[in-house]
Amino acid sequence: MRPPLGGGRTRKMSNNYNDIPFGIRIVQKLSRQCCPRLHARRDLLYKVSIFVLTFLAYACYHMCRKPISVVKSVLQGNCSSAQAAQLHEGQDCGYAPFDGPDATKLFGMLDSAFLFTYAIAMFASGFVAERVSLRYFLSMGMILTGVFTYMFGIARTSNIHSLWYFILIQICAGIFQTTGWPGVVTLVGRWFGRSKRGLIFGIWNSHTSIGNILGTLIAAHYVESDWAMSFVVPGIIIGAIGFLLFLFLVDQPEIVGCYPDSVPHERRVTNDSDEEHDDEEQVRHNAAEISYRSAPTERTPILASSHSQSHQREHGSGRPISLIDALYIPGVVEFSLCLFFTKLVSYTFMYWLPLYIQSSSTLGPTLSADLSTLFDVGGIFGAIAAGYISDLTGMSATICTGMLFIASPILLMYQQYGALSVSISVLLLIVVGIFVNGPYALITTSVSAELGQHSSLEGNANALATVTAIIDGTGSIGAAVGPLLAGLISTTGWQNVFHMLIIADIIAMLLLGRLVVKEFASLRRSPTRIRIE
Repeated sequence: MRPPLGGGRTRKMSNNYNDIPFGIRIVQKLSRQCCPRLHARRDLLYKVSIFVLTFLAYACYHMCRKPISVVKSVLQGNCSSAQAAQLHEGQDCGYAPFDGPDATKLFGMLDSAFLFTYAIAMFASGFVAERVSLRYFLSMGMILTGVFTYMFGIARTSNIHSLWYFILIQICAGIFQTTGWPGVVTLVGRWFGRSKRGLIFGIWNSHTSIGNILGTLIAAHYVESDWAMSFVVPGIIIGAIGFLLFLFLVDQPEIVGCYPDSVPHERRVTNDSDEEHDDEEQVRHNAAEISYRSAPTERTPILASSHSQSHQREHGSGRPISLIDALYIPGVVEFSLCLFFTKLVSYTFMYWLPLYIQSSSTLGPTLSADLSTLFDVGGIFGAIAAGYISDLTGMSATICTGMLFIASPILLMYQQYGALSVSISVLLLIVVGIFVNGPYALITTSVSAELGQHSSLEGNANALATVTAIIDGTGSIGAAVGPLLAGLISTTGWQNVFHMLIIADIIAMLLLGRLVVKEFASLRRSPTRIRIE
């Protein structure tokens, strides 16, 4: 038996076949018997399954965040006389305690309860995600998120009017929503290499906008008839998808005999040539490798000894790093602070756009919610464009700065001319979505993955969840501050809210100045695709 690397004790090898999800075991048996050619291409199939499952998972997380922004107008009691006449017996405009003059303040409290909890818990979530099975981590988080989303809706059917009930639900939902981002980004980082990472992440990150759109459309469908269903339906959907992940999500490539791109080609050929072997035998063979990789050793800094460095480069693994160590990775602080202001703008739109459209036009709650989805449609195009250009140039900071520079005047144009007509509003909302969500998507996906596998980590792939949590956690604090400030500032006029958003965009742009200078300096030295160094 080969001695353990790094001087640690070897753990007793377990039967790793039992770690394979139950649904995957069934698929493996069926593919071997019915589709041998399909079984031979299992690496690709597993990657497709990871892409689809993580896409669905995070789309559901965002779907559950949107109903509150749609039902605000109904809870507040902004019913027109025509809408009031159409109400059924026993219904009225508004729902206590949100039907009073302080409704905007109360909504701000709900948003802040969720978003500040989300931001704080995100740092702990990334720490936990690196140390547990992501299949259990994500499926549990999704099911519990569904439970608390459902509980917000049944407040209406149970005739609950306590403000503290709603705040507690938002706090719990914020905690379990944090399981999503570190989990899905780490999974995609494990399974997909660096080739065309920006484009892959750009397409994949459209789950955010798709989830927002689905959440808005579902909530809008029920908002004027029974707003409780605006929460109940998304809660049931995310719970069902969470159970699907429990059955089919493979959180480690090695469990099913696959290897990341960092593993040398000779080793892949050696193991992949044994097609005649049963998957169970192949997995048990790989368990020995995993036991050596995960053998407990003494805590080491990011820059490990030369022996462990070579082992990490070979296997793409290593010890989880601390939050402090992650902050020393070049670019983490700048992009984290930039995301603070970028996410502030994006989430202010997410939580207040339907109400703003309704208050600045003659549209009702349903049409206002439907129109607000165009912001997320623009976000899909912005994420893909930013990722594709990042692949071509490698200049992530420059791309973010350029998009933020364009976003500021576009925001002012929407505030000035968006209410003139529906067609102008449609066009400007899509354009705003492109340039506001483009930098946000690029930083939270491709940039986070790049920094989580930075050269200073010496191949330690276990840093990815921590880096992702730091960047998105910092951004989430901005996401909490933005809607809170919007609720307070909107009482003085919506134009002041837009001025706040423009200032936030300008600050975000300036924070990346040092990295932009470094990128252009690197480009002058070597006019080829560059990386953050």
